[in-house]
Amino acid sequence: MNKISAVFNENTKWKSLFLSISMMAIGYGLHKGIVDNYLAEVVGMKEFDRGATEFFRELPGFMLIFILAIFYKFSAEKMYKMGGAIMIVGMGLLAFLPPYKALVIFSIFLYSAGEHIQLGMKNTLSLEYSKDGLGGQALGYQNAIYQAGNLLGYVVVIVIFALFSAGKMFKPFFMASTVFMAIAFMFAMQLSGKSETDKTKSRFYFKKKFTKYYMLEIFYGARKQVFFTFGPYVLILFYGANASVISLLFAVSAISCFFISPVVGKIVDKLGYKPVMIGDTLILVIVCFFYGFAHHIFPKNIAFIVCCVNYVLDSIISLAAMASNVYVQDISDSKEEMRATISTGISVNHMITIFIALFGGVIWQKLGIETLFIVSAVLGLCNSAYAATIKKPVKEIQSE
Repeated sequence: MNKISAVFNENTKWKSLFLSISMMAIGYGLHKGIVDNYLAEVVGMKEFDRGATEFFRELPGFMLIFILAIFYKFSAEKMYKMGGAIMIVGMGLLAFLPPYKALVIFSIFLYSAGEHIQLGMKNTLSLEYSKDGLGGQALGYQNAIYQAGNLLGYVVVIVIFALFSAGKMFKPFFMASTVFMAIAFMFAMQLSGKSETDKTKSRFYFKKKFTKYYMLEIFYGARKQVFFTFGPYVLILFYGANASVISLLFAVSAISCFFISPVVGKIVDKLGYKPVMIGDTLILVIVCFFYGFAHHIFPKNIAFIVCCVNYVLDSIISLAAMASNVYVQDISDSKEEMRATISTGISVNHMITIFIALFGGVIWQKLGIETLFIVSAVLGLCNSAYAATIKKPVKEIQSE
């Protein structure tokens, strides 16, 4: 705790923020650990249906700039609270509504709207609460806390599904998830922010100096969407993995990210964001190759293990995404500009992910999982090539 405290300013509410994030993470772990199996086994969704569901789940990310434009007078703390309240409603509906596709998709859409509102705000608040020059470590610790909460949720799923009939346990998990999100909201209510009204938040905040950031968000969003949406579904539909196995995989990923996330944050602070942005793609190409072609190289049982290992590796290299937020912090002229840019970046990110989610299911259905993950690898290479064009900020050069 002392190490974390050294990263943040004492006069901020970073502890309340982290407690809220941890409770939200537990609720998300309970939800994420079963939702793919719920959609496949109970709702009856196949490849295209899963892509369509993800289209609506990601749509709020694109809508974020419109949402922020409406509530531009709200501080980051107020927006974070509002996102938490919406998540509670969405998860509650998922817990109590019958498993009809339209109703499930609507519930997921509503939950996702709150989640995406919080996504930009928790990164912004972590950066604002951190001491100068320690933004990478702040995001690293935030990610580690979130992964720890996810892990606890996954472990509960693993244990319960190992002891009881899986088919009857989905709804209670959604209910438990709703409870943890309500607790997270209570901690969020302790956040007090008096951010000055920023005119840049009342419109789409595009500025020429952030062009590279927006492009990186497009490439990164596209490539990560393939794994987020279809990674677990490949294991479920193609290899027959149940909820306990999927949650175990998520748990291993969470443990790995918990320990590695702060390390990645320190690497970003010491080596800079550019090497991190470029380096993760080299691993991504290997990950995508084995995920798409393992069943051609190995027996199916071995191929399943290979895919699981590569899913964990993808989770680890995805931590490099924090580098882009530090990049924005480095070239922003104010905290308000940083906040507006990160929020706009999330929407830019989702302009491509909603289509990747929709057409990814079609690609898998028509051309196979091999083509789907080749596309992911190519997008990753584009991300790395574009990151290589980033130049050192002028203000940083002048200070030397």
